[in-house]
Amino acid sequence: MQATPSPSRPLAYACLALSMALVGSYVALSKPLAAIFPVMLLAWLRFGIGGLAMLHWLKKPLDEPPLTPRTRRLLFIESFLGNFLFTLCMISGVKLTTAVSAGVILAAIPAAVAVLSWLILRESVAPRVWAGVACAVIGIALVALSKQEPAAQDTPQQAWLGNLLLIGAVLCEASYAVIGKTLTASLSPRRISALINGWGFVLSMPFGLWLAWRFDFGAVPASAWLLLVFYALAACVWTVWLWMTGLKSVPAAQAGVFTVMLPISAAAVGVVALGERPSTLQLLAYGVALIGVLLATLPPRAAWRVKR
Repeated sequence: MQATPSPSRPLAYACLALSMALVGSYVALSKPLAAIFPVMLLAWLRFGIGGLAMLHWLKKPLDEPPLTPRTRRLLFIESFLGNFLFTLCMISGVKLTTAVSAGVILAAIPAAVAVLSWLILRESVAPRVWAGVACAVIGIALVALSKQEPAAQDTPQQAWLGNLLLIGAVLCEASYAVIGKTLTASLSPRRISALINGWGFVLSMPFGLWLAWRFDFGAVPASAWLLLVFYALAACVWTVWLWMTGLKSVPAAQAGVFTVMLPISAAAVGVVALGERPSTLQLLAYGVALIGVLLATLPPRAAWRVKR
């Protein structure tokens, strides 16, 4: 039995779109935070603040079935890939490259979601999805070949590493979307959000405690603390709850359509808030990646039908 009723399709679409727009914004805004906090300390603080905000979501609802061993394993994997590893790859990657480049690379998420939905959930995927995957790969290659504009002290080798880490974040986020679809069949979005955040806090705790012992918190400006709170609430609470709520009514491959909001939002914040200027090659890469998004995530209606 479902813990909560599924939302209507329009409401589910709105939740998915808003979730990915928020992810894109905090992907870009994590760049100035990563310049202040060590990556693993930032991750631990994020999970800690998010956990405090979701303590009341941990309690099991009366109409929710008990957690099975399989569900417990999926929750751990969901947190390890979608929370812990995604955060590590994303923050480290954005730190070494630009938010605009991150936006282009993260545009591969819809194609990755569609492919994993086909492999794991057995959702039918149209041939045009494979063309979308090819476009995503071309877009990523163009970013790698373009002249990067990271911080002055960064080197081309660091930019390459940043791009590779962001590709890892793409795979983690795609896995997160597919596993999340499975979890919404038995757990409420709130409970999923709280449980996977708890695992993220536990996984990052050894690194966070070690780094916190040696970190000068007094040197952090008030503006950075405010940005950290927004980042934590957006990453741990709002985006997860919105995404899981939308997934209750939408197949995973179709939900991939809305991840287009992630790279658009990340690139927009990079240009507007961080003053980044995309190169011509990066704009071309972005266009190719968005074509891949359309090919991979707007298949015929029959391609969204789940095999039973």
